[in-house]
Amino acid sequence: MVGTGLLAVLSLLPSSALAAPPGPGTSVPDAVLPRAAAAPTGAERQVDAHLDRIRNRPAALRAFFRGLPKGGDLHNHLSGAASTELLIKLAGDDGLCIETRTMTARPAPCGPGTRPAAQARTDRAFHQRILRAWSMQDFSSASGESGHDHFFAAFGKFGEVAWRHGGTLLADVADTAARQNQFYLETMLTPASSGSKKLADQVGYHANLPRMHQLLVAGGKLDKLVREAGREIDKGTAEFRRAARCGTRKPGPGCRMTVRYISQVSRGGTPARVFTQMALGMRLAERDRRYVAVNLVQPEDEANALRNYRLHMRMLDYLHGVYPRAHITLHAGELVPGLVKPEDLRFHINEAVRTGHAERIGHGVDVAHEDNAPALLRTMARRNIAVEVPFTSNRQILGVSGADHPFPLYRQYGVPVVLATDDPGVSRSDISTDYRYAAVTYGLRYRELKDLARASLEHAFLPGRGLWDTGSRGYGLARACHAERPGVRPPRTACSRFLAKNPKAALEWRQEAAFARFEHRILHPRR
Repeated sequence: MVGTGLLAVLSLLPSSALAAPPGPGTSVPDAVLPRAAAAPTGAERQVDAHLDRIRNRPAALRAFFRGLPKGGDLHNHLSGAASTELLIKLAGDDGLCIETRTMTARPAPCGPGTRPAAQARTDRAFHQRILRAWSMQDFSSASGESGHDHFFAAFGKFGEVAWRHGGTLLADVADTAARQNQFYLETMLTPASSGSKKLADQVGYHANLPRMHQLLVAGGKLDKLVREAGREIDKGTAEFRRAARCGTRKPGPGCRMTVRYISQVSRGGTPARVFTQMALGMRLAERDRRYVAVNLVQPEDEANALRNYRLHMRMLDYLHGVYPRAHITLHAGELVPGLVKPEDLRFHINEAVRTGHAERIGHGVDVAHEDNAPALLRTMARRNIAVEVPFTSNRQILGVSGADHPFPLYRQYGVPVVLATDDPGVSRSDISTDYRYAAVTYGLRYRELKDLARASLEHAFLPGRGLWDTGSRGYGLARACHAERPGVRPPRTACSRFLAKNPKAALEWRQEAAFARFEHRILHPRR
């Protein structure tokens, strides 16, 4: 229904299904209402007036959104987040070759039909050809290739570069996020990739999931992969610190970033490999604090992904019982009509929520096509299941934007929403662009933008309690800190102790202090 408006799609549902969407004058349970404070503060109203004054001044608007504190990025693929220019440089440094027909990086030696990647340093036209193939730079569907296909094909083209330099890529991504005034990053990668494939192929698939899990852990096989994944992060962290210059006199801004990892599961793989990656990721999340969750990746419309979708949710259902402390966030509903059959639009988000134990949903674009969409939306609101919204990639991959995007629909039902980048390197975008897009397209006020940033930390997979009073409908400070003023004065004893015990609250306090400084700069500019 691209082009008709997402709310128009809901009009096609039976009237009985639409009888109870929360809205003005509708009585709904408190748990269904979105977090929002009772009224903006005086400073917030003044900043909002400033935002109104600059809405038609592009340069001022860009500066405003770059300076705006923007919480955390909860939906970020490491290899797709790094800048394409960095990938091209690393390909040259590694002596890799570029297939001139497909622009795919290959190991040396460079044979017929290839060129050394290093030639991109001096051949500008060659550099631009690689850049366009490895990203959405200058993309046009007039070429006959869809945005969806070009986007996902890019990963295979630079994959030979990315796997070699995880720490260097992380330094680039973390530095960028910090410069965008973010404080936290959950980035996706594939732990112990080769080892998990070998173990899966060795064990084979067993429809009896408890039996298969037993075979994976027998003899310490899965724990061996847990240790291997830990060593990978140790190595990557050391590389990150060198690349970001952490511990030197001029550390990169990314050194201040709190980073956690989400284990990717390649949904297009065999059932044995999918289950093995899930089990490894969830075991890691319980045994290594640097890993916090699992997520299914690769195109949701891929043949195996579609065929085995319900099987994958049953796998997560079983493993959630084994590893209840491991978090689960799932790509679901990254689909539109025409990309898949109509019946495949009807159940993916429902299954992720009701069977797969998803605590967050990535994309969720096709929600209006789900069976009993209003009930699903109310369930997400009641369970506090956030939707991760990357506006730029939704537009590039699916062609969905503006009135066609479910962003207003989720907010109407009180579903928590967080903005995210997805693959900003491939997209040639950044989080500030998506915040600006949200404000301009949907008429968001400053307080709403501020609450989007708050939600991104509230729904982060960090340990401890958050800064906000869980009994409050809005963003009211928790009892230990209720009389404090972040950014105005240091926390007193009780609040300091609370923050020391709760890493999530401490990071949220840091953001609130940043908001206070941001508002002061806007209202008291230097002359």
